[in-house]
Amino acid sequence: MARITLESGASYECDAGDTVLRAGLRAGLGLPYECNAGGCGTCKVEILAGVVEPLWPDAPGLSDRDRRKGRVLACQCRPLADCRLKVREDPACVPPVPPERRRAVLDGVEDITHDIRSFRFRSEGPARFLPGQYVMLTLPDGLERAYSLANLPNAAGVFEVMVRRVPGGRMGERLFGTPPDAVTIDGPFGLAFLRPGERDVVCLAGGSGLAPMVSIARAVAAEPTSRRVVFFHGGRTGADVLDVARIDALTGLGPRLTYVPVVSGEAIRGLAHGLVHDVAAAWLDGSVDGFDYYCAGPPPMTQAVENLLVRNAGLSAERVRFDRFF
Repeated sequence: MARITLESGASYECDAGDTVLRAGLRAGLGLPYECNAGGCGTCKVEILAGVVEPLWPDAPGLSDRDRRKGRVLACQCRPLADCRLKVREDPACVPPVPPERRRAVLDGVEDITHDIRSFRFRSEGPARFLPGQYVMLTLPDGLERAYSLANLPNAAGVFEVMVRRVPGGRMGERLFGTPPDAVTIDGPFGLAFLRPGERDVVCLAGGSGLAPMVSIARAVAAEPTSRRVVFFHGGRTGADVLDVARIDALTGLGPRLTYVPVVSGEAIRGLAHGLVHDVAAAWLDGSVDGFDYYCAGPPPMTQAVENLLVRNAGLSAERVRFDRFF
């Protein structure tokens, strides 16, 4: 087991099966991160002393300049010896729920759309997380991916993820084929979780970004408040989005739900047409300030939403939470 020491003087143990990032989060430290999968680059650190093993040397979150300067992605390396790191700690990244690894067994499967399927896994002990967070799901052979949770924290130890089947996607093909009886779940992770408040909520989901937005909507439904949710779900075709009855059954919001399905391909009568952020902008039509916002989808979508709400409308970044799917 290696000891990691930060410039601030904080230190923590990292066992052989953990990454520099996850071990630090388990220790309750505010290490900056986002995707936990090598795509975003938020968790860059500089190795001042010691040696690490890179798990994905060509991860897109690192530039050639980063590599020349001795930077690594904390989410994609394991220490081979005691290390000293240069990293700017962020109090906002201190885990509200410390992540932990646990074994979980397959508890149920349900089709959500033609290419999105819900998988429920049950573990011992309660499932502790905040609505909007994600877990790392690992198959018995070591294949691992990050998946947002669609359900609510619960005493039964159930974690529900929604997986989109993408042609050539290794994890999707495995889960849609013959899913394993047991997996390893590590988490929770993520900072785009529901915050308490009085404003109504806008959820913007692209594709399988549906999962964390469903979790957030379910959490609002369970609140002892009258907050409403406006839920935008975008897909390319009509088969990619849910009908009103299905989204209402998933969220349990009843009359507090306004659902706007959006298709970007061929226009379909009765469905909004265009990109999610453009449809949302037209729907809001000057009433942007009346809501708090949660968004999950690919980086171009989340960037467009940030431009719309923060840069153009002037909302505080604290009112717009993003879960970018890399």
